[in-house]
Amino acid sequence: MKIAFASETDFEACKGAETWCRQRGISVGQMQGPSPRGLLFGDYLISKWRGMNAVERKQLHGTMQGDMRHGPITITIKPAYEHMLSAATTEATP
Repeated sequence: MKIAFASETDFEACKGAETWCRQRGISVGQMQGPSPRGLLFGDYLISKWRGMNAVERKQLHGTMQGDMRHGPITITIKPAYEHMLSAATTEATP
């Protein structure tokens, strides 16, 4: 599953994508230049992309990629974890 965020001002797409993740209980990895940011369902501190090894990257539930300053930003949730997104969206709805 892919979700895109556009921006008209600096960091607008990035903030929108981070808010979208937070509202669904998804932790977002630290920013590091043009590298992707890791995503995990739950409360985690995720290191920068270049600080992770191949096994850690494979364990991620998804990624956030794009120009964090100017956008666009694309969130990709791996197919194996899309069911967690459905559950998180249901729980976030009042």
